[in-house]
Amino acid sequence: MKKKLILLAWLGLQVMIVNAQKANKVKFVEYDLPNGLHVILHQDNSVPIVATTIFYHVGSKDEDPERTGFAHFFEHLMFEGSENIGRGEFDKYLDNAGATNNATTNQDRTFYYEIMPSNQLELSLWMESERLLHAKIDDKGIETQREVVKEEKRERNDNQPYGSIVDEMMKRVYTKHPYRWTPIGSLAHLNAASKEEFIAFYKKFYVPNNAILSIAGDLDIENTKKLVQKYFGDIPRGKDVPRVNVQEPTQTQEIRDIVYDNIQLPAVIQGYKTPSLKNPDYYAVNMLLQLLSQGESSRLNKSIKDQQQKALFVGTFPLSLESDPNVALTFAIANVGVEPEELESLMDIEVEKVKNELVSEKEFQKLRNQVENNFYSQNSTMAGIAGSLAQYYAYYRNTNLINTDINNYLKVTREDLQRVAKKYLNKETRVVLYYLPKSEQK
Repeated sequence: MKKKLILLAWLGLQVMIVNAQKANKVKFVEYDLPNGLHVILHQDNSVPIVATTIFYHVGSKDEDPERTGFAHFFEHLMFEGSENIGRGEFDKYLDNAGATNNATTNQDRTFYYEIMPSNQLELSLWMESERLLHAKIDDKGIETQREVVKEEKRERNDNQPYGSIVDEMMKRVYTKHPYRWTPIGSLAHLNAASKEEFIAFYKKFYVPNNAILSIAGDLDIENTKKLVQKYFGDIPRGKDVPRVNVQEPTQTQEIRDIVYDNIQLPAVIQGYKTPSLKNPDYYAVNMLLQLLSQGESSRLNKSIKDQQQKALFVGTFPLSLESDPNVALTFAIANVGVEPEELESLMDIEVEKVKNELVSEKEFQKLRNQVENNFYSQNSTMAGIAGSLAQYYAYYRNTNLINTDINNYLKVTREDLQRVAKKYLNKETRVVLYYLPKSEQK
C-alpha cells in the first residue's frame, strides 16, 4: 500500500509539472557575441540551481572517413584539462563546488553540461571557456583517452549481447553518407592519428562560431551577460565550419544479412529510412513509431510480446538525425523456440495494419496524450531546458520551438499516420538483419 501511495504521489507530481509547463512558456534571451558564439539565457529563480551547457555543432558525420571516432574521442579528451586547469583537476573543481557534469556525442553534435549551485555559475563559465580557448591536447592525454575509448567499446559494443546492432545496421543503411559509421568510430583510425591531426580537428570545430552556450536556472540575465563577455568575449572567431552535403543514393530493394553474435536467442532488426528531424513528416513518423512500440500497451508489445508471447523484447528506436535520410530501428528478441522468420512475419503484420487501417479515435487520443506528456517532461529540468533551447537553435534557427513545437505534433491526424506508414515503412527501402548465436554459424 505504501509503495502504491508513493507511486500515485509521484504520478501526481508529474502531472502538476506538465500542467505548469503548459501554462507557462519558457522565456529566454538570446544573442550573438562578435566572435559568433550564440548565447541563450533562461532565468528561473525557483530553485538555487543552474545548468551551464555548451553545444558544439560537430558529430561523427563531420569526420574524415579515414579518421572516424574523432568527435566522440574529443568528448573524452576535453576533460583532460587546459593551460590553466591541470590534468585530473576538471572534475575536482566541479566536485568541490557540488556540481555534476557530463558530455554526450552523437552523429550531429557534441554536448557538454554542468549542473551546480547557482552561486558557482562563474566557475562553470571559466571552465567551459578554458575548454574552448585552449584545451590540453598532448601525447599523455591522447594515449590516456585512447585506452578509455577502447574500454568503452569493449564494454558497450564488443562484449555486450546485441551491442553491435547500430554499427552493423548503419553501414548497410548508408552507402555514401557519413552516417554510415557510428560515433564510437574506428579504433584503428584513432590509433593511427597523430597529435597534429587531433589539434587540427580541435581548431576546426571547437570555435565560438560553431558553439551555442545555453544556460538555464537561478541566474540574473544582465549579470550573466557580463560574465559571458568576461570569459568568452575575447576568444577569437574561427574559420567558417563546412557542413556535410552528401546525397545518399536511393535504395531500390531490400537488403538482408545475418550477423552471428555471442547471444543465446535470435533477434530480428529492421532498419527503415525515415525523414530527418527537419522534415515536416518527422512529426507523424515519430508518433507512428510511438504507436508501434512505446510502452507496454503499444501495438508491437501487446501483440507479439504479451498476447502471442513470441518475443522477450520488442521496440522501435528512431535516431532523430539532422540530415536526410534518418533511420528507425525496429528490434525484437525471439522467445525460446521462436524462429526469426516467424518473428519477422509478426512484426510485418503490425506494420501492414497501420498502412491499411486508420488508428481508432481512442488509440489516437491516447497517443496524443503520450506525445504531449513526453514533450513537456523533457523540459522539466534546467538541463533539459538548456539542451532543448540549444538544439532548436542549432537545427532550426528557431529557439522558440521549445514553446511551439508541440503544435507540430498535435497537427498530425490519423490520416497522416497512415500516409507516412505507406511512404516510409517499405520493404524495398529497408535493411533486415538476423542476429543469430555463433553456435549456428557453419
